[in-house]
Amino acid sequence: MFATLDFGQKLLVVGGILSLIASLLHVGVIIGGPDWYRFFGAGEDMAQLAERGSLYPVLITMGIASIIAIWAWFAFAGAGLVWKPPLLRTGLVVISVVYLARGLIIFPMALFVPEKINSFAVWSSLIVLIYGLFYAVGTWKSWSSLS
Repeated sequence: MFATLDFGQKLLVVGGILSLIASLLHVGVIIGGPDWYRFFGAGEDMAQLAERGSLYPVLITMGIASIIAIWAWFAFAGAGLVWKPPLLRTGLVVISVVYLARGLIIFPMALFVPEKINSFAVWSSLIVLIYGLFYAVGTWKSWSSLS
């Protein structure tokens, strides 16, 4: 089935798979607990809240996982694999912009708050930038079939 998709659809499928992995990884962080919050860069405050049994980290992380899972649905819908959500084109553009902006935020951070730059900030920005490129180019190449 993948072989029959055009280039833009294939990019959206990859973007959707990446988003699905990210969503599941967020669920894994909840299950993994405080050490996972620390390892994946959620910050010491979130890790300490998780250690104290607070629901706050769980709710925030599950919210992020849910949003990213919805983004995967948009990508798969853009590739024609699942039913289309309302405002598919708009959604894919917004998702692309959010991923790209999150990926590019490292540059203003380096200029204005260089003390916040660490290895997590660099590699997470690079990963999210790649996600954004899959969504943006996939959306652009599939634009005519998204209506």
